[in-house]
Amino acid sequence: MIDLREVDWRERARELGAAATAGGAPVTYGLMALCCAVFLISPLSGFNPAYGSADALLAAQAGYFERWGVIPGELVDGSAHAVLTPLTALFVHGSWLHLLGNMLFLYVFGAMTEERMGRTEFALFYLACGYFALVAYAVVHADSDQTLVGASGAISAVLGAFLYLFPRARVTSLFPFLFFLPLRFPAWIVLVFWFVLQWLAARSAGSGPGVAYLAHVAGFMAGFLYAWVRFRGTTVKSPATATEGESQP
Repeated sequence: MIDLREVDWRERARELGAAATAGGAPVTYGLMALCCAVFLISPLSGFNPAYGSADALLAAQAGYFERWGVIPGELVDGSAHAVLTPLTALFVHGSWLHLLGNMLFLYVFGAMTEERMGRTEFALFYLACGYFALVAYAVVHADSDQTLVGASGAISAVLGAFLYLFPRARVTSLFPFLFFLPLRFPAWIVLVFWFVLQWLAARSAGSGPGVAYLAHVAGFMAGFLYAWVRFRGTTVKSPATATEGESQP
């Protein structure tokens, strides 16, 4: 593994971005493909006629969530099936919007993070942090019977690691309050802003249906702390601009 103290920070970031663009991040793209495949064959996509329609489809969707998603109360109780659900829930999404939003963030930030960590380490990091994020949410909302699904916790961990590893890499972002103009900012501005929004939302959110902001916060913090411990002293905190890769979270 190359020590970034011995190379130009900007050049190394460009190399990582180029490698990722050239298909050098098979774990990231494999995770994206798996999530999409799981969704397409599930009763949530609407493409599988085996689940029927109307009431039958709704019943199939409810059963699907209960089987593969995290139910906080059951997870805290520690049943054998429930202990595995934080892993299966990482590949289950509740809607097209849920899936596409998560895959966009994984595409933007996953490839370079994988290139920096290495394939095996990144895969284990993704699964472990995703598991932790869902468990953290379940522990805080132990009395909830609402099902929790999605890769958001794991992807939040990727964002946290990216913030530490590539704080000055520029990404193109769209902000609704700026009329969706595509503007390029250093990653640290975009990701810190995103984290603050998740933190504020988590403080006011309950345990009912909706976005599990607390899982986002837990995942992001786990990812950042892991990168800090694992790569501390190997990332140059240079004032220079990093990668010019165009990305849109």
